[in-house]
Amino acid sequence: MITIKEYVVPDTLDEAYELLTSKRNNVVLGGSGFLKLSSKNIGTAIDLKDIDLDYIDEDNENILIGADVSLRKLEQHKLIKTYCGGLISCAVSNIVGVQFRNGVRVGGSVFSKYGFSDLIPPLLAVGAKLKLYKSGIVGLEEFLKSDYEKDILIEVILKKKDAKGVYDSIRKCTGDFPVINGSIILEDGEYTVVLGARPQMAMIAKRASEVLTKENNIEKASELAKVELAYGSNLRASKEYRSDMSKALVTRMYNSIGCDKDGK
Repeated sequence: MITIKEYVVPDTLDEAYELLTSKRNNVVLGGSGFLKLSSKNIGTAIDLKDIDLDYIDEDNENILIGADVSLRKLEQHKLIKTYCGGLISCAVSNIVGVQFRNGVRVGGSVFSKYGFSDLIPPLLAVGAKLKLYKSGIVGLEEFLKSDYEKDILIEVILKKKDAKGVYDSIRKCTGDFPVINGSIILEDGEYTVVLGARPQMAMIAKRASEVLTKENNIEKASELAKVELAYGSNLRASKEYRSDMSKALVTRMYNSIGCDKDGK
């Protein structure tokens, strides 16, 4: 059950951060699509809708995604649909339905570090960075490993790159949470393999990535991905099933890229 004592819409990030840190149970709402998965007593719920974080822009080097962008906008935007083979757009298109994706926000999806997230694996694969109010710019991989600290996600930063990537997942049915998911990206002859929904949050399978890059041996790489990362059990699947499916998923993603390590 969720209870909210007060709802506030601040005008500035300074005001939002001051509210957030003034009491332990004050939180920033990020679309609230998954609030029902937990039980919380929220003192002040902070809505960032008036701070103009709903944008997808670009400069010479980066694509900048505001924290208040909906997953539906992320799915449909032309910059995202063409970025690294469209893997980010593909990933979010799997999430429930259009109405739900219109409500859920990028900031809430990323900052919450959900293990089942479809968005985090492709962002991790492409080396996304986060701009935070207090901590400044940090890499997504570093952020996922860090302890929780009250902060506000301002934007996600994607470096422009000539790369090819793919997102894939295994689910019991369309619209369900993934049993396991992941992404592979190929850039300048180097592979990055990411697996998520283990059910822990996404991680880079570094040994598997190294083998694919140096040897282009998918059988060896997929076997490494099966053993180098930890897998667990929950209501959706056992750790044994996830471990076996990780090997199959890595192989399927590698084949979906459809090119050799030189990108041909």
